[in-house]
Amino acid sequence: MIVSVIYTLTRKRLIMFEAVLSFFDVNNTFFTLFGYSISYLEFTGTLFNLASVILVARRSIWNWPVAIIGVILFGILFYQIQLYADFFEQIYYFITGFWGWYLWQTHKKSKEDNTVHTTINTRKANIVWVIGIIIASAILSFILHNLNVWLPALFPEPASMVEIDATTTIMSFAATILMILRRVESWVLWIAVDVIAVWLYWYKEVPFIALLYLTFLGIAIRGFIAWRKEYLKGKEA
Repeated sequence: MIVSVIYTLTRKRLIMFEAVLSFFDVNNTFFTLFGYSISYLEFTGTLFNLASVILVARRSIWNWPVAIIGVILFGILFYQIQLYADFFEQIYYFITGFWGWYLWQTHKKSKEDNTVHTTINTRKANIVWVIGIIIASAILSFILHNLNVWLPALFPEPASMVEIDATTTIMSFAATILMILRRVESWVLWIAVDVIAVWLYWYKEVPFIALLYLTFLGIAIRGFIAWRKEYLKGKEA
């Protein structure tokens, strides 16, 4: 009797564990779109990341916890399709998500209002950011080219689309910091990243993410307009 109960409980736990593993498997198809298979992992991560971008365009502090869940899911996805730069990018987003959450909390308009004010960089600061992005992209490209040589156990396959992947990753890193600092220029970088990402992810045969970034592009344009409007409004006040 006791053995039977233990066996039943153990079997149920194994079935649940297998279901969880199946959910995180990029090869487990949820549905097909335009002839391409969309996994449960890709679909769910897409929803969370889409929600976070919509919230950040509205300057809502709640974009950060939603984004943290999304980057965890995308991190697992990108590792499985050998986009290692994007995988590390999700780790970065995970850490900066908590940083951004904290800083935006301290810059809320009021206790009742969960939105924040926006600001802009100086011209000199923008030049420094551009130079930094170029240098950092070159360094990351070199690292990605050698990951499978230095750490073959963790990265058995060579990274793909290295230069493009590295550049968009560094641009995204910079855009995230600027967004945490509430700079309007963050959206300029996001627009550039989204344009490149639409093509990259379609090429890598993850079309749902490509369509997601196409949506991100539209939101980024609207975000730039809204944040700039908020900045000018505050400047006039």
